[in-house]
Amino acid sequence: MHGGSTQRRGADAACSIPVDELPDGVVVIDHHGQVVAVNRAACRLTGVVADHTVGKHFPDVLPFRDNDGRDWWKWLDAYRGLRIRTRQPERSLYLPGGQELLVAARFVRRPERGGEVVRVVVTLRGAAARARLERSRADLVSTVAHELRSPLTSVKGFTATLLAKWERFTDDQKRVMLETVNSDADRVTRLITELLDVSRIESGRLRVHRQVVDVPARARKIIEGRVAAGDPGDRFVLDVRGDLPEMWLDQDKIDQILGNLLENAVRHGRGTVTIVVEPIEWGVAVSVRDQGEGVAPELVSRVFRQFWRGNARRRGGTGLGLFIVKGLVEAHGGTIIVQRAPGGGAEFRFTMPAGTPDFA
Repeated sequence: MHGGSTQRRGADAACSIPVDELPDGVVVIDHHGQVVAVNRAACRLTGVVADHTVGKHFPDVLPFRDNDGRDWWKWLDAYRGLRIRTRQPERSLYLPGGQELLVAARFVRRPERGGEVVRVVVTLRGAAARARLERSRADLVSTVAHELRSPLTSVKGFTATLLAKWERFTDDQKRVMLETVNSDADRVTRLITELLDVSRIESGRLRVHRQVVDVPARARKIIEGRVAAGDPGDRFVLDVRGDLPEMWLDQDKIDQILGNLLENAVRHGRGTVTIVVEPIEWGVAVSVRDQGEGVAPELVSRVFRQFWRGNARRRGGTGLGLFIVKGLVEAHGGTIIVQRAPGGGAEFRFTMPAGTPDFA
């Protein structure tokens, strides 16, 4: 009994939270259409003053209009219509000054099923965040379409040519065309992988599968892969300092982090690319440094955003690599920053906490 009473008291306390503590705007309207309560968030979003709003008819203080210019409150017809109505889904509405808000309504009835509307609770949210998200998604679709067009056009062109004129080409010519098709198919695969990573990061569904990882060994493997792909071996330096703690990390994601940072250094930097791995008080720090122009101070805040490309004259890639790196590092409980390297150029430095398989 005591436990049940405690649970009920906790539930009652949760239900009696003051409306001013709620993050979204709330306006409560009685059965006469008059405002009986308005919280701080609603005042901030709409610019109304609580003392001048309570007791006023709702459409007189918040005359919302829809995209077609219709009076939302009149169209809502809160106190009539079907008695089974309990809510009005969220939609974009506009105040006279042109400010857009996301507005939803809840009808409180007595009795609860089929009774008269005794109260209408209107919730308000700013539309700026959604607008930014929609622009980001539109940019993502545009970028994907652009990035996919070139390799798919190449794959289609070479495949169609080989099928139509196979006998006219020498073995060497066929090999060159097939190698190009293979390379472009890999490019499409990488793009799809990036898109899946972005989706998981944004939705919070990124999972980390921890195991003991030798960070210097992984860095060495990434460097060897770039050299095998044609980069000069003397362009990369691996500098391991001190005794490193045992690190429980997701090996595939560490490879992806290091691979993306090296790709960024090669694409946008110049000179030698140095990877420094060193112990810190609570884990390991990894720095990837180049000898290029570095990142201008006014651009530092943009580096880890989607679609950032360091140098407009060297466009390439989707601009998602560093956004993904930041998401992967943070999924491990780590942090990443960009700063000026000791010898000039850019330094991307990420830290990872030492932990156990249970650490997450």
